[in-house]
Amino acid sequence: RERRMMSTLRAAADMVIDTTGLNVHQLATRVAHAYGGPDRDELRVTVISFGFKNGLPIDADLVFDVRFLPNPHWVPELRPQTGLSTAVSTYVLSQPGAQDFVDQLVALFATMRVGYAREGKRLVELAVGCTGGKHRSTAIAEEIGRRLRRDGVKVQVMHRDLGRE
Repeated sequence: RERRMMSTLRAAADMVIDTTGLNVHQLATRVAHAYGGPDRDELRVTVISFGFKNGLPIDADLVFDVRFLPNPHWVPELRPQTGLSTAVSTYVLSQPGAQDFVDQLVALFATMRVGYAREGKRLVELAVGCTGGKHRSTAIAEEIGRRLRRDGVKVQVMHRDLGRE
């Protein structure tokens, strides 16, 4: 009902933030990332990892699925860890296709970035999903964020579903 009532306002908005899973500090970080500072005309990217079992992030501009990679959940010593750990990240990024996927996504985004600038789009959310949002999507989102930063993009990486398992 609330979404229906706010639909006109949402259509006119430059940015929509789903606050459902955010605490006040995460919300403040998102707002500051989007609107703060003298460089506010630069493209700002949020890379968010998520679990498909918890639903798509509703404010994502682009959604990518990394469930084609082997799941560390089935490796006993990796199961309790997250994609933020070196062991899980190394495992995920060393799987066949993982580096190619990140390479191609970053190259695709470089092309899109030019068009976004031309069209005046300043905020983009890239969502990377796996089953639960704990291992694969987290490791891949961190790697995408690292590579985009290396290319000079203002990036914030968030992990929506860490801790929900």
